[in-house]
Amino acid sequence: MLYIVPTPIGNLEDITLRALRILKEVDLILAEDTRTSKRLLQHYGIETPLRSFHAHNEHKTVDQIVEQLEGGTKIALISDAGTPGISDPGFLLSRACVKNDIRIECLPGATALVPALVASGLPCDKFFFEGFLPHKKGRQTRLIYLSELPYTFVLYESPHRLVKCLNQLGEFCGMDRMACVARELTKLHEEIKTGTVESLLAHFGEKKIKGEIVIVVAGR
Repeated sequence: MLYIVPTPIGNLEDITLRALRILKEVDLILAEDTRTSKRLLQHYGIETPLRSFHAHNEHKTVDQIVEQLEGGTKIALISDAGTPGISDPGFLLSRACVKNDIRIECLPGATALVPALVASGLPCDKFFFEGFLPHKKGRQTRLIYLSELPYTFVLYESPHRLVKCLNQLGEFCGMDRMACVARELTKLHEEIKTGTVESLLAHFGEKKIKGEIVIVVAGR
């Protein structure tokens, strides 16, 4: 059995009772960054062994993990924050488990895109999740595609690229396109700002930005 367990995106209270039980009961926890995960586990008194599983080693370790699962080891997969597989490692292992008829149980839980989308005030009956844009090659192509969508789309971005991304959204979508920037979600300094791309640039261009960023953009 592979358990896919969402972890809080900021506030440590945002974890389910079921998630805590499973993290205590499994034989092994695969963590994106063991240092980050240790803080969460220590907070809840969980002493289950940890092993690194991240973008740089997942190709090399998937087969070994599948062997352990086939041998009866109960394993939980977590990421630094949110739900594994959503812009985080997890897809390769899930695919391998499906291929080898290993049962997967994915718990519901935290992910940054949903609270940002719902709190933005932009239409969310239908939306497109892009995640992180390419840094260089293919970025313009994706922006052109996204700018033509008739429904809301959602991006992830790092704080030091926020202003650049907003400028590009202004270029391809128009400075008057409605959008929302959500940062530090569930944390003490959470900020959710909705307005035109132009107004968001004026707001965030004058301050030092910290925290993970979700950008929600209205459809054409």
